[in-house]
Amino acid sequence: MQELLLKTEELALIKYLEDKEEFMATIKIKQVKSRIGAPADQKRTLDALGLRKLNRVVEHEATPSIQGMITKVKHLVKIVE
Repeated sequence: MQELLLKTEELALIKYLEDKEEFMATIKIKQVKSRIGAPADQKRTLDALGLRKLNRVVEHEATPSIQGMITKVKHLVKIVE
């Protein structure tokens, strides 16, 4: 009986995650200005976003943490549609 309950919970979790992925928006971010002369924390933010060279584009899910990172370096990046 307990195995059946665990299987039901696993199936419910999988369905929840699949539904969440369908509705999760993605953001494409492009680095448009050089990191030279930027403070170290902004350089680390660009690294965390995966932007290491100029004119590179990366794609991330639109989570609050990613949006906060984009806000921190908004003068160095551009949102691409």
